[in-house]
Amino acid sequence: MSIDIPETNFPRVVIIGGGFGGIQAAKKLKNKEVQVIMIDRHNYHTFQPLLYQVATGGLEPDSIAHPLRKIFKNQKNFIFRVAEARFIDGEKKTIITNIGDIHYDYLIIATGSNSNFFGMKDIEEHAMPMKTIPEALDMRSLVLQNFESALLTDSLSEQEAFMNFVVIGGGPTGVETAGALAELKNHVLPHDYPELDIRRMQINLIEGGPRLLGAMSEQASEKSENFLKRMGVNIRTNERVLGYDGEKVELGSGKALESKVVIWSAGVRGETLPGINKDVVVGGNRFKVNTFNQIEGYDDIFAIGDVAAMITEDFPRGHPGVAPAAMQQGVLVAKNIVKKINDIPMEPFKYFDKGSMATVGRNRAVVDLGFIRFQGMFAWFVWMFVHLMTLVGFRNRVVVFVNWVWSYFSYDRGTRLIIRRFEKQADKKLDPIEV
Repeated sequence: MSIDIPETNFPRVVIIGGGFGGIQAAKKLKNKEVQVIMIDRHNYHTFQPLLYQVATGGLEPDSIAHPLRKIFKNQKNFIFRVAEARFIDGEKKTIITNIGDIHYDYLIIATGSNSNFFGMKDIEEHAMPMKTIPEALDMRSLVLQNFESALLTDSLSEQEAFMNFVVIGGGPTGVETAGALAELKNHVLPHDYPELDIRRMQINLIEGGPRLLGAMSEQASEKSENFLKRMGVNIRTNERVLGYDGEKVELGSGKALESKVVIWSAGVRGETLPGINKDVVVGGNRFKVNTFNQIEGYDDIFAIGDVAAMITEDFPRGHPGVAPAAMQQGVLVAKNIVKKINDIPMEPFKYFDKGSMATVGRNRAVVDLGFIRFQGMFAWFVWMFVHLMTLVGFRNRVVVFVNWVWSYFSYDRGTRLIIRRFEKQADKKLDPIEV
């Protein structure tokens, strides 16, 4: 069964995924003689860099999400459908989805990434990932539920387990999440739960490598570690996580950490799709592409962002899985498709690294812009400005800015709501108790 989409004499470009790369590709095809069709399992774009603030009560989810149809409301050659791509038939140039089949002339795969648990099934079952808005809301609920549960027990050890947090992965997401939890501990939770001794709350940040923010400069790494330690975060580097059963985190050093909440930010994997030749899948989760982002062996299928591995001398493991790389690839692929249609030689991709940054909390951030590196309050303002400007939608920018200003002056986070109760998979077999 085919999806009912208006026919046209123009070539059809199908984009799978409404993330940073997919949006930029679709925008660049505006007013071009092509029909642009985007499919995504959600009807909104998620600004993933701020998911941790939703998870820790700093922002509401609608402030970092924007309807995809609204983004392209003035683009006449654009069509959107909520659908989940399940299989790509390269010979028939067809995408099989849960709502029907879509024919394409050119295909852009921009499916992004998901959490990578590296085969550790117990961690996958019990830990909390944070790649989507539903996952961030689940984490927010679980954090607050645990403090409510801590009020109901007389056992100090069990109370501490409810209040202890383990963040696995010392990249930007892990560092920012640990910093946000520390701010909750220092400024918010003592007022919300005066019956609890919040000083017993422990925040542990575990990194398998020798330092935090391994992709950034040593200066940024050292400064972020100092910031976090001053905020009360326990940092463990060169430490492997062996397993987690929902109660205890087993570490490679032989130690164990009692915790009811483990937050996983240690790895991602590209969301590849079946149907593409398995020989071009690198590392099990990325499509190997040439310098034009064409998947090897396919003339009309392109991959961009986290799901693309462009192996070059400068990037032997492919480009970093960050928004600027996906956006730049999306723009160039759109240009190259138009050139290809008009029999004009395509342009190879050259990544322009705009730098890296991470925030640790109020007045604390680290920024690397090439050889220019700075930390502290000014870096924090730069971090906020860049993220505000990158947000999709004017309303979202205003809402996030107002929330940040309010939080800064009030030392408060206004969205500590358990909208829907979250239950871990292992607990779902229990009958819920209605009160």
